[in-house]
Amino acid sequence: MENERSVESGFADLGLRAELLGALSGLGYEEPTPIQREAIPHLLAGRDLLGQAATGTGKTAAFALPILQVLDAREDRPLPVALVLVPTRELAMQVSEAVYKYGHDLRARCVPIYGGQPIGRQIDALRRGCHVVVATPGRALDHIRKNTLELDSIAIVVLDEADEMLDMGFAEDLEAILEATPPERQTVLFSATLPPRINAIARRHQRDPVRVTIERSTSQAGTSPLVKQTAYLIPRHHKAAALGRILDIEAPEAAIVFCRTRGEVDQLTETLNGRGYRAEALHGGMDQEQRDRVMGRVRAGTADLLIATDVAARGLDIDHLTHVVNYDVPSAPESYVHRIGRVGRAGRVGVAITLAEPREQRQLQNIERLTKQKIPFEKVPSIGALRARQMELTTETMRETLATDGLEHFESVLRELSDDFSIEQIALAAIKLAHNAEQSTMDEIEIPDLSQPRDSRDRLERSERADRSSRVGRDERGRVGRDRFGRDRVGRDERGRVGRDERGRIGRDRVGRGRGGPAMAKLYVGLGRKAGIRPQDLVGAIANESGISGRDIGDIKVSDQFSIVEVPGDDVESILRSMRHASIRGKKANIRRYRDER
Repeated sequence: MENERSVESGFADLGLRAELLGALSGLGYEEPTPIQREAIPHLLAGRDLLGQAATGTGKTAAFALPILQVLDAREDRPLPVALVLVPTRELAMQVSEAVYKYGHDLRARCVPIYGGQPIGRQIDALRRGCHVVVATPGRALDHIRKNTLELDSIAIVVLDEADEMLDMGFAEDLEAILEATPPERQTVLFSATLPPRINAIARRHQRDPVRVTIERSTSQAGTSPLVKQTAYLIPRHHKAAALGRILDIEAPEAAIVFCRTRGEVDQLTETLNGRGYRAEALHGGMDQEQRDRVMGRVRAGTADLLIATDVAARGLDIDHLTHVVNYDVPSAPESYVHRIGRVGRAGRVGVAITLAEPREQRQLQNIERLTKQKIPFEKVPSIGALRARQMELTTETMRETLATDGLEHFESVLRELSDDFSIEQIALAAIKLAHNAEQSTMDEIEIPDLSQPRDSRDRLERSERADRSSRVGRDERGRVGRDRFGRDRVGRDERGRVGRDERGRIGRDRVGRGRGGPAMAKLYVGLGRKAGIRPQDLVGAIANESGISGRDIGDIKVSDQFSIVEVPGDDVESILRSMRHASIRGKKANIRRYRDER
């Protein structure tokens, strides 16, 4: 009763119908979050809205409840009145599930449509009728072109995680979808950041939008004292060993480790499982059934580490998460804030750990400027510290065992051994057995200490450049070349953005993947200009299906009949597998390795 009164005095003040208030009460909701309190009244009034709020602030309910408020559930075959666009299949499923829960008493029907699922099954669901469609942009466009997604009745379009969709190359898809929906629709944009591209979409497609910005409070990620942030400066070839050692010391209850590529995810998962952890991989090369099994094990606590790419983990929420690890420093500071926002919630203290290479110090400084917090460097635990920690854990294990019942069953073993050994010797042997059974194999490699003040580390960064000189364009004096835009030859400007040419292609020279650089592979895609294919279509499709970042895709050449795309060599097989059943702009493509004839 107390919770019902709280809901009535909180959400009822926003003007929500009784069925929604009952659902919220049953789900344990009490008071609206700031984004819900600010956004819901405007959306109920029919206003367009541009909202900025971080992950975990309650954005889904902020737009889902106003959508459900106007539903008429009496129709047998309803036409969709709302279209919600999201960047990934995981977020599509999460939003769809939330709409179903909130609208259960209204008999609301919601259909999620995304790549990686048979399109025929989605067509059947749409034909049966629904009120809300939650879709990834590429698959939504597929259905629009097939005339299987009815748009005439759409009254509201929501772009959730709009900045992420733009980063994944969906800009033109979003424009096409918005142009295809009724002009009198209500348009809602939610984004963690508001770069100029988001404002440009708002100017073109919204009518006098209300702007709602939820500042990061002291309880939110990025500025929160509830998230302990630390960084370790580590040479690349020592990172896996260093991470294992840090995790041994930290002993997280549950952790997400973010990696850049699918290959890195698989390799690190294998390494950590070999160290005795229960680690699960999550990336774009896995089908939905595999992903569901992985998340089931993580949520059930049978896995303690989730090793994932950013795209694959987008929208996931794990209640008992205690640690977030950035295996690489995110190139976008906002990504760092999103990641660490997953811990330190509901009054719990969380830990955010970043493994940085010397060349990534500038990216850390950009993150510090955004969060207005210093991220302290710590020394990687030594072998001695690891041994001491493992002894502490063994002591705890022995104390727990000594406090349990049933020890009398082993008295016969003790009596037999005491004829030949002292009680102290027997106890030490038992402790040794317990220690060896509980602890991972000792790592005897000393990891270099690079944890000096940052000014001193400049020399270390210069010394590491020799190892990278084959990857970065240099002049005869060993300097990194810069063009007239202030970009170095790895194609990033002073804000860390990858340069593109006037045709939207990521230049090979700019990304430093030319001769002598990290191994790249070429893919042949059997679609070209005559099929309406653009470079951004290829970036968006490959990033969304495979889980690699669009920034890792190299040169793209689109000819009339086919396209050639450079991708990281380590990920080429997983990309081919993930793209096997994928479509690009609604067309099935023949995708295979491409090798120059020269």
